[in-house]
Amino acid sequence: MQLPHMTVVGGGQMARAFVGGMIQKGVLDTSKLTVVAPSPATGRWWTEHYPECQMMSGSEDPDGQSAFDSSEIVVLAVKPHIIGPVLADPKADMTGKLVISIAAGVPLSTISAGAGHARVVRVMPNTPSLVGEGASAFSTAESVTSTDVEWVESMLGSVGYVVRVSENQLDAVTGVSGSGPAYIYLIIEALADGGVAAGLPRQTALALAAQTVRGAATMVRDTGEHPGVLKDNVCSPGGTTIAAMRVLEQNAVRGALIDAVARAAERSRELAN
Repeated sequence: MQLPHMTVVGGGQMARAFVGGMIQKGVLDTSKLTVVAPSPATGRWWTEHYPECQMMSGSEDPDGQSAFDSSEIVVLAVKPHIIGPVLADPKADMTGKLVISIAAGVPLSTISAGAGHARVVRVMPNTPSLVGEGASAFSTAESVTSTDVEWVESMLGSVGYVVRVSENQLDAVTGVSGSGPAYIYLIIEALADGGVAAGLPRQTALALAAQTVRGAATMVRDTGEHPGVLKDNVCSPGGTTIAAMRVLEQNAVRGALIDAVARAAERSRELAN
């Protein structure tokens, strides 16, 4: 499915991953993209990478053309505390548009009230969307149409895995997959450091660590086996892996990850207040 004209308000790391992934997959044509950049540096990045897109430094250019005039989809890719000022801008007319927010913690009701209508979708993507391996979830207001849902599923599905959830589950999604890449990058870095400590060259250790994480994730996804079963399959009696697992359990790695997800979800709820 080819998406209609889209305006992105923002343009930071998440927008670059989310929108950039769609462009790379051919779902969105850059000539049908308008970016309202919050800073000159952000604007330069988009101009350099996607020169065919239309750039604006505000919601209205000097000639009075609204950034939303030609768009059917508006993506609010800004920090949660910026949502209010964006929606309060009298020049930001989103009437008749599908409004998609990727701001963590800001409820559908707040966005609907600010946008002046109820065709609103909340999305929690993650940065691996840029390489087509995203894990995204979305929740919709009641007035969203079936076409709107098809657009959202096409957008998110083009850059990875997508699931529709109830709004009260989005904070948990933020804790698991929204913030999750950072946890995994930390694990990859630590595995590589361990490899270096054991005598491997840095690049070899990093490549092995990254591929190991990718392979393990693919095993979980493609086999349908519980990760505990796959873990047990690697742990031979008296072997190297079970010795390593004992160290991980002694250092409460499992508990730390559970607590990290719970704290990220809690923080997402705090941002709504």
